[in-house]
Amino acid sequence: MFPEHRPRRLRTTPAMRRLVSETTLRPRQLILPMFVAEGADQPRPIASMPGVVQHTRETLRKAAVDAVRAGVGGLMLFGIPAKRDAVGSAGCDENGILNVALRDLRAELGDDTVLMADTCLDEFTDHGHCGVLDEHGGVDNDATLKVYAEMAVAQAEAGAHMLGPSGMMDGQVGAIRSALDTAGHVDTSILAYSAKYASAFYGPFREAVDSQLKGDRKTYQQEPGNAREALREIELDVSEGADAIMVKPALSYLDVLRAAAEVSPVPVAAYNISGEYSMVEAAAANGWLDRERTILEVLRSIRRAGADMILTYWATEASAWLD
Repeated sequence: MFPEHRPRRLRTTPAMRRLVSETTLRPRQLILPMFVAEGADQPRPIASMPGVVQHTRETLRKAAVDAVRAGVGGLMLFGIPAKRDAVGSAGCDENGILNVALRDLRAELGDDTVLMADTCLDEFTDHGHCGVLDEHGGVDNDATLKVYAEMAVAQAEAGAHMLGPSGMMDGQVGAIRSALDTAGHVDTSILAYSAKYASAFYGPFREAVDSQLKGDRKTYQQEPGNAREALREIELDVSEGADAIMVKPALSYLDVLRAAAEVSPVPVAAYNISGEYSMVEAAAANGWLDRERTILEVLRSIRRAGADMILTYWATEASAWLD
C-alpha cells in the first residue's frame, strides 16, 4: 500500500513554491517597446494605453536608461514622424525620427542593452499599410522588399543591434539579410515577426503610432484560425537567415507559441501586444483584477508556453517585482 500522495506539500510556503517553480521569469527576458514622436516637446499620453506615452527624444533616453538599470533585456523602438508619404521615406531617412532616436540611445547605452528597431513602413506611410502600394491599391510585396532593405541598412548604421521586420512580406528576412551583409553589417541580427496574425487586439497600437490605416491588413498578416501556416512561415524565415522568430499576439496564440518553441532552432519571442495590455489595465482600474498579480500571471503564461523573450509594455515595472 503506497502512502497517500499529497501534491500540496510542495505548495506550503513561498520558499517551497519558489524552489519547485517550473517556469522562470527574469528581467533579462523582457523587452520594452517604446514610441518616440518627431517634434514632441513633452510626452504625449496614449489614451487607450494608460501609462504608455509617445516620448520626446529626451524622455525616451531617460526611460531607456531606467529600463536598462531595471535589468530589462532589450528595447524595441517605434518612430512617429511629423510627415508621411506613400512610400514611407521618413523610415529610411538618416535624419528621420526613428534613426535619430536609435543614434541617441546607442550613444547613451552602447552595448549595455539590445537596441532593436521596428523595420516596417506602417508608421511612416500616409495610407498606413506596411508596404508600398501598387496601382490597384494592394501592397506590392517585391517593391516593399526594396524599401525594407534600405530601411534596414539605415537602422543598422544608426546603431540598432537587432532589426524587427514586422510587415509579413514574403522574402523580407532574406532581402534584409542580404542588404545588411552587403553593407558590412554582418553582426546585426534579425528578429523575424514570423507568425503575425491579423488580430483585433492591435487597436490601441494604431493610436500609439497615429496610424493612417483605413481598412485592414488581412492580405499579408495571417488568418487567426491558422496554426500550420505559422510553422511554415517560421521555417521559411529561419532558412532566410532569421536569428530569432516572433509570435504576435501572445495571449490568443499560446498554442502557436508552444508549437513554435517545439520546432524552432532559434530563440522564440512573443509580443504581449497593446490590446492585451489595455484590457488588463482597464479591468485593474475598475477594481476587477489585482493588477500586479494579473500582469505577472500573463507574463508567466507566455514564458510557460515557450517564449524565450517577451515584448511587453510592463517590462520595466514588472522587472521590479521579480525576485
